[in-house]
Amino acid sequence: MNTTEPAVAQGPTLPRVLIGLMKGVLYQDGDESLWQDLLALQARVRDYVAVLGLELILDEAEGYAFLRTRPLQEGEPELPRLVQRRALSFPVSLLLALLRKKLAEFDASGGDTRLILSRDEIVELIRVFLPAGSNEARLIDQVDSHLTKIVDLGFVRRLKAPSAGQEQMIEVRRILKAFVDAQWLAEFDGRLAAYASLAGTESSE
Repeated sequence: MNTTEPAVAQGPTLPRVLIGLMKGVLYQDGDESLWQDLLALQARVRDYVAVLGLELILDEAEGYAFLRTRPLQEGEPELPRLVQRRALSFPVSLLLALLRKKLAEFDASGGDTRLILSRDEIVELIRVFLPAGSNEARLIDQVDSHLTKIVDLGFVRRLKAPSAGQEQMIEVRRILKAFVDAQWLAEFDGRLAAYASLAGTESSE
């Protein structure tokens, strides 16, 4: 007599999806299986996180999802924040702004869907906002430090060099569009003028 029980098909699991979202941003290209589970369960995910004062931001076209604090309704008591705000330094904010503008220009060109820049190209983006004669080695070290912070935030990722000695390449993640929106970009020139002024002030201190 065969007592072996038939295998039970595993459907999408809510805990797995919720834990993934609580850890940070979910990308379609990071875990296709988890992404499909999220799409199948998104209504239940929204209901669950709403109880915690959060909302699900899901962009199927761009392939990312994350949680953010839900705006309070009138008369609703304020809850402790589960998603903490992070204070960004001036150079990191500047670099994020420049990368967002670069992403907008890239999208307008109608080319590839992935914006990939070399470290040297990123150094050039920020160089114009620094005083003439800035130490080159120090500038590169600073950009590397700022990039590491932005990698930790999930807005860019470092790509593997094709071979030893090849230049480090950086992919700008499209989730950056969700944090720096079109209205912000409309005021970009004025913001950059303020950034340039502040950069000059900080460099003279």
